Amino acid sequence: MVESLVVWIPGLPALVAASIVVGWFTGRNREEAGERATALLATGATVLSLLLLLVLDAAALMMENAPGQVSYRPWLESGDFQVMFSFTLDRLSLAMATLVATIAVLTLRFSVNYMHREGGFQRFFAVLCLFVAAMLLIVLAGNGVMMFVGWEVAGLSSYLLIGYAYDRSIATGNAVRALVTNRFGDAGFIVGIVLTHHWLLGLEWPQIVAHVQQVDNLHVGLIAGGFMLAALAKSGQFPFVGWLPRALEGPTPSSAIFYGSLMVHAGVYLLLRLEPLLVEVPVIMGLLVCLGGVTTFYGFFSGLAQTDVKSALLFSTQSQVGMMFLACGMGWFEFAFWHMLAHAAWRAYLFLNAPAYMHLVHGPVRHVPSWLANNLFLYAAATRRFWVDTLEEQLIIRPTQALSQDVQTFDDLVIDRMVGHIHGGRNPSSLEEWEAQRQKFHENEGIDIDFAWGRGILGNMLERIASQLHRFEERLLLGSGGDGLLQSLRRLGHILELTDNLLEQPRYLLLLVVLTFVVIL
Repeated sequence: MVESLVVWIPGLPALVAASIVVGWFTGRNREEAGERATALLATGATVLSLLLLLVLDAAALMMENAPGQVSYRPWLESGDFQVMFSFTLDRLSLAMATLVATIAVLTLRFSVNYMHREGGFQRFFAVLCLFVAAMLLIVLAGNGVMMFVGWEVAGLSSYLLIGYAYDRSIATGNAVRALVTNRFGDAGFIVGIVLTHHWLLGLEWPQIVAHVQQVDNLHVGLIAGGFMLAALAKSGQFPFVGWLPRALEGPTPSSAIFYGSLMVHAGVYLLLRLEPLLVEVPVIMGLLVCLGGVTTFYGFFSGLAQTDVKSALLFSTQSQVGMMFLACGMGWFEFAFWHMLAHAAWRAYLFLNAPAYMHLVHGPVRHVPSWLANNLFLYAAATRRFWVDTLEEQLIIRPTQALSQDVQTFDDLVIDRMVGHIHGGRNPSSLEEWEAQRQKFHENEGIDIDFAWGRGILGNMLERIASQLHRFEERLLLGSGGDGLLQSLRRLGHILELTDNLLEQPRYLLLLVVLTFVVIL
């Protein structure tokens, strides 16, 4: 059956992302010579995903009914907990997935020329393909857990592309801010999944609809509240409006596909998917109206004060998405659905044309309206983006930094002294280094050095254990094989240390994440 091919729709871009990374490590697609192969792989895989979606769309139209739920086999099982490897093919998912694939094809094609001769060409296309796979998984997932996997991978891709120019501190700082802010929403998503399984006896979307009438409103409200928090954070709605303007540090194609057309609408899609839950909780609907309305006005007034095209488009997008949240809160889910599709397509076009427009326009994109310029307080508030960043700094960032500093102080003054480590010293990384520092200490007694031995109860105990282990290593293991064995072990240790340093680099972290995602699929 055609439905059995649905796994390849998100699977093809994910496999291509992995192949691009592997090709770069093996040297097959590096530098300018490898750009053509990388672009063909990325664009071709996304086109195939789009064709598969069009086949599913045609089959749904001919049958006058979408295929519905497509389940393969259990993905995770533990007692009563079971997560199926399933997909939902209904009107909502097929329409949104087709739009996602279409915009992805256009963005990838645009990126071929836009990113030409960039040092991170292959890295950009690998992350963009990973994001396309994540968005398709979000849209087509048959249950909350699978959607959460796509949700997290999309967030990781966003982090990597906001920090694309990782040599610039502003880019990396904004990437971290976006990643940390979205963790609040992820926590809400996890709470929603756990409570759904506990109270609604299942994670599949049809199971949620079937059991929602059997649970009291308080429980349904807690479930809907967790998912609402995730939707607000992912779509940059109040109170999480601060991170979205910072995300423009990434290249223009990533801004178009992430924050102009696709990922910014993921929260709206989640609300549309959870319509049966939301309508049962008037309090949640009222919150959506309030928060969506506040975000709409925030984006409108802030956008009027912007002088560059990307920022103006971003705040306009934020305002429009706020209207979608407001519509969901009012119960106008059908209106929000069509608004989401139309706005995603139109905004992708505007973002992709932004570089050309900037070359045609000299000076500010538009002048501030006279009614806003004459109102000094409102104009200052719009220019300062209503001091949202300042509030975040005072209410979240500084308290978090202070807590981290307190923990570090406790570690320095209590934990380190308990184990005999003086503040400012460096922990030895091997038994050999441990013994070398110990010998230096005993040969230079009375001289102040960075590392102290035998301080405190645990410090004395660790010193004795280290000495015995070193004696065992030196006399029984190394001594039995002569200097050759010792040199071999040192070379092996050096190789392992180099490997460990390489794995700490962002590109190798991305490779491990991609491989993990492929194994999961």
